[in-house]
Amino acid sequence: MSYRCSVPFAGVPRVITVSGPTAAGKSALSIALAQELGGEVVNADSMQLYRGMDIGTAKLTPAERDGVPHHLLDIWEVGFPAAVAEYQGRARAAIDDILARGRVPLLVGGSGLYIRAVLEEFKFPGTDPVIRQRLEKELAIAGAAPLYERLRSADPVAAGKILPSNGRRIVRALEVIELTGQPFTATLPAPTPHYPSTQIGIDRDPASLDERIAARVDLMWEAGLLDEVRALIPLGLREGRTASRALGYQQALAEIDGRLGQAEAKADTVRGTRRFVRRQRSWFRRDPSITWLDGASPTLLADALALTG
Repeated sequence: MSYRCSVPFAGVPRVITVSGPTAAGKSALSIALAQELGGEVVNADSMQLYRGMDIGTAKLTPAERDGVPHHLLDIWEVGFPAAVAEYQGRARAAIDDILARGRVPLLVGGSGLYIRAVLEEFKFPGTDPVIRQRLEKELAIAGAAPLYERLRSADPVAAGKILPSNGRRIVRALEVIELTGQPFTATLPAPTPHYPSTQIGIDRDPASLDERIAARVDLMWEAGLLDEVRALIPLGLREGRTASRALGYQQALAEIDGRLGQAEAKADTVRGTRRFVRRQRSWFRRDPSITWLDGASPTLLADALALTG
């Protein structure tokens, strides 16, 4: 994982990251930090990259951004499959521009791989359309389970980091294994920093965070998530391999289709989000460069500013 490296980057402007689990308070802190430091936010939430996916991703409205410039929101259509390599290039271009203007870039979000791809010298293994097409055909016919078992045999470490239901990531891991002849995890580079960084993690007491997640899901439905999803269906939401699986969106689609009642859809979203939070914690807590702060602390902003000084 990423780490601070102060010697090679002495005197060079830093990237400040604000990461941590869903609903911990990253967005609010990032706005406050940006206002104090003269900063601009670069989004590192993979689902907020999608145009029109606003309510279900808790994307800040322009008013809620309170004058703070935000980059890399709404860059992809909902039918576009997530592409970390493309995100990496766009995010680094945004950060370089912010630094060139003498401003402070704040990389903010809960997608750990996206943050790592920006901060580190992270090169992605190539792709092979023939292999990819064959694996995706297998996925469409047989489902994710047999492919996951194949991955678990070939690379148990990688399998342990991928949900058995995440067909897109399973296909990618198997593609890389077939291309390189190595375990997928062996193709990931040792951490070498691309930018100097100060990394802040925001978390809360698990019981408190569980309550915030439940409240957020209620608010999503009250704010019109179903109408948002209905508007995105003709734009390709159902066909989007990434967007259609987003928490809240897959459940809203199931409710619209009559496969789930509203209470079931909301409860399933809460359960799925809590599971996702556990995976986020597991990812971020392995990174020793992150300094963790309590999102409920009355001194949160002061504590975060002390880390950036």
